[in-house]
Amino acid sequence: MELKYSAKDTYTLSIDEVLAIFQINIDIGLSKVEAEKRSKEYGLNVYISQKPKNPWLILLEQFKSPIVYLLIFGAVVSLFFKDNIEAAAILVVILVNAMIGFFMEMQARSSMKALKEMDIIKTKVLRDGKVQIIPAENLTLGDIVMLEAGDLIPGDGRLLVVNQLKCDESSLTGESLPTQKNTEKLPKDTVLGDLQNMVFKGSSVMNGTGKAIITSIAQHTELGKISSLVDQSTETASPLDKKLAVLSKTLIWVTLILTSIFAITGIIQGKDWVIIIKTSIVLAIAAFPEGLPIVSTVALANGMLLMAKRNAIVKKLSAVETLGSTNIILTDKTGTLTENKIYVETLAFPEENRKVSIESDTLVFKDGAIEKSHINFEKLRLVGALCNDASIKKVGIKDLIGDPIDIALIQFANASDLKTDEIKIQYERISEIPFSSETKIMGTLHKSKEGFLVAAKGSVEDLLVKCTKIQIGDNVKDLDEDARKGILDSSEKMAADGLRVLAFSNREGKDLNKNDFLNELVFLGMIGFLDPPRLDIKAAIHSCKDAGIKVVMITGDHPLTALNIAKKVGLVDENEQNFIIGKDLPPMQSFTKDWKKRILSTAIFARTTPQQKLEIAGVFQKAGNIVAMTGDGVNDTPALKKADVGIAMGLRGTQVAKETASIVLKDDSFKSIVAAVANGRAIFQNIRKFVVYLVSCNLSEIFIVTLLGFLAPAATLLPLQILFLNMVTDIFPALALGLGIGDKNVMKKPPIDAKKAIVDKKDWIKIGIYALIITFSVASAVIYCQEFITPDDKIANNVAFITLAFAQLFHVFNMSAFDSKVFINDITKNKYVWLAVVICTGFMVLVFVSPKMRLVLDLDILPTKIWMLAILASLFPLVLIQLYKIVLRNFYSKGIDLKGL
Repeated sequence: MELKYSAKDTYTLSIDEVLAIFQINIDIGLSKVEAEKRSKEYGLNVYISQKPKNPWLILLEQFKSPIVYLLIFGAVVSLFFKDNIEAAAILVVILVNAMIGFFMEMQARSSMKALKEMDIIKTKVLRDGKVQIIPAENLTLGDIVMLEAGDLIPGDGRLLVVNQLKCDESSLTGESLPTQKNTEKLPKDTVLGDLQNMVFKGSSVMNGTGKAIITSIAQHTELGKISSLVDQSTETASPLDKKLAVLSKTLIWVTLILTSIFAITGIIQGKDWVIIIKTSIVLAIAAFPEGLPIVSTVALANGMLLMAKRNAIVKKLSAVETLGSTNIILTDKTGTLTENKIYVETLAFPEENRKVSIESDTLVFKDGAIEKSHINFEKLRLVGALCNDASIKKVGIKDLIGDPIDIALIQFANASDLKTDEIKIQYERISEIPFSSETKIMGTLHKSKEGFLVAAKGSVEDLLVKCTKIQIGDNVKDLDEDARKGILDSSEKMAADGLRVLAFSNREGKDLNKNDFLNELVFLGMIGFLDPPRLDIKAAIHSCKDAGIKVVMITGDHPLTALNIAKKVGLVDENEQNFIIGKDLPPMQSFTKDWKKRILSTAIFARTTPQQKLEIAGVFQKAGNIVAMTGDGVNDTPALKKADVGIAMGLRGTQVAKETASIVLKDDSFKSIVAAVANGRAIFQNIRKFVVYLVSCNLSEIFIVTLLGFLAPAATLLPLQILFLNMVTDIFPALALGLGIGDKNVMKKPPIDAKKAIVDKKDWIKIGIYALIITFSVASAVIYCQEFITPDDKIANNVAFITLAFAQLFHVFNMSAFDSKVFINDITKNKYVWLAVVICTGFMVLVFVSPKMRLVLDLDILPTKIWMLAILASLFPLVLIQLYKIVLRNFYSKGIDLKGL
């Protein structure tokens, strides 16, 4: 339904015009009848939360894989030939893989439910001339809401009355400092962050009181519009999904080519059609590593569990691996790089030469005491504590509420051993002049045993107008023009460092006018305030740089503040001055090559809108980057969904951000992101290892079936034998590889190339060599058996089965890093590899001991010499490949490159 008026219109209107449009009396509000009528017409005041996926849809998505499709086809063909056991075995493989992925994603969903906010928000409204408390969802257009410090604003509204009202809109605009509100109408093109006569759903009241008429609800609020942007954003397939799809297609072509060669050769030789078709099925089963979906799912699930232990909830399995390919992290500033709290950063005091000394050694106010002795410091902290409206709210523990600047000043005073509670009793406030956007000064008048004291703070330029004296040490001197200029120059220097600068002054006397005391003040000094970086950020960003990851700040905050924080956390160097302001960005459709180039080379974006964040993420993605987006605010959500990996903050993140992201950090630490990236890279390394292992094993099976089909057709491997190898003796070593700890130096290497296939050209060469060596050992064992031991085809088949089983099992030790030692390496140190060897050996013994298993797999009890032949032949690939690696390492040590061999 279309609403007649919205926040976009009403900020341009006067109070009387707005009241007339909504037909409201400011002292009465809506009547109960009219409120119910409007609620029916416009609906509830709730934005449409992103609908969770249907569990059945999550289950069906586990089957979306070319490998799964081919396995299903193989099962259908097996049923056609009445090979029910084969068909059942293949279907079990498919179902096991699907259930693992399904249960892991459902577990992530359960974890997210635990993070959801359960409180029902209530609000105070004026109806029928009385203030009532109602659920915020029952709010409707034209309702007049009463606002006070601590309230969460329930809808977008035009302010009617304000009294020192300040609102925290950081989750919507990215601005750290609260917005000072007023009731004056504004020009039509005023940007969101400057709408001082409006309040917005989801923001909160930090100070003062106010009265506002609700002009937009639900999806029509600014928060609701951003939710709509999230719905319009599209998710992209993960790099792993794309790479596995490419690998699957490659294996399909290999299968088709070899199957066609075998079928054509069989037709030429006059072989029976049934034999040709069944052998083709064997080749199809041999070509595909049936365990690959299971192993990759388990590897990702293991990474998912590890990340959960490290305070990261992963909502989608593929996001774990995608982090490993990430080379761009787009991060918000407020609350992500910074603490989203204001602290005193810098002090500035007048000196004897009337210049201003800027002291920046005061970054420990929140953690330890501060020691200062000179008179300016003593008087400045006293003024900061008295000219202050922060209050203590007891909710189990003492919490300061109010304007963040006031809270920072109280913390500053307390940290320097000034007991603010006692000071406020000692200096009774008898009058005050509240801060306003016109005067930009706040002043309070206090009475004590010594007499009267004026405490004032405000913008440097405006407060200097009220000052006639300057405190320099123990002396009070006239404030001349040179001193004024020095103070202003120093304040500009502090502001250029991204600080919010306030000046402080006082006046002492025996008899002062309660209504006019902000004159003839004594200038004391200045304080620079900052939303400081989180303590662990600098090291985390340094790790990102070492890992070849570019960190880009995208914030709605002031550009100089953003630049200052970027320098402090090591995002840019101290000489960096380059940043892009949102208002300078053209619309996305107008991006030229030069603009795109500039965006890609910029690390700081300030005063950006949610739409611009989305567009910036798109520019980086279209340039071929894998983008992770971090954030906690409503304004981050569209880009969180657009990014390859969206990472939301779990503690202070808005619910819409947590719902949109694919990873939620429980500790809100950027450091956890770096750990997650390292985990993703290690997982990709493991995936690559077991893919090379599985594909080389399966390629050897193709070669063996094809070769024996020509040399000894009756001794060739059977479909169930190959399926057993693929699902037992292959899958356990592959799982062990997937659970490896990975390279310790993984974050010292560049990101994984998202465009690069899991198995590249060099890997295919290795796979081919590995497969040929295994094929040679198996074929040699079969020929030797038939020539020198027995011509029995069934025994020859059993020799092929045993040799291949153990050759593949020992082949796992060939997956060690190229530059590692033969006996001490990442594979031999992997306890799961040794466990896999024991399990697979046990399965092989069980198969030959169990009559039923022997019958199913067409095996016989074999003499010792046959076992000796098979075991010795199975060791040949391990020995030869290790020798091959030693020779290659020797060549490389001499600077000889053998082109990928």
